[in-house]
Amino acid sequence: MSGDFNMSMRKFLKQVGVTSQQAIEEAMRSAGQERTAGKSFTARMVLTIDELDLSHSVEGRIDGKAE
Repeated sequence: MSGDFNMSMRKFLKQVGVTSQQAIEEAMRSAGQERTAGKSFTARMVLTIDELDLSHSVEGRIDGKAE
């Protein structure tokens, strides 16, 4: 793959990572410590590229802060 392809993909993935972390942190703050402390949450990220008929899903767990 070309250097331009690698750079554009890395830029996209960095944007996904940074903005996703910010969204998760904000959701946890908004929910409040009493609703999140010591609890585990299922998270799912879905990547789609319509033009390539791609749908990729990753699922994992995110733990709330301990009390």
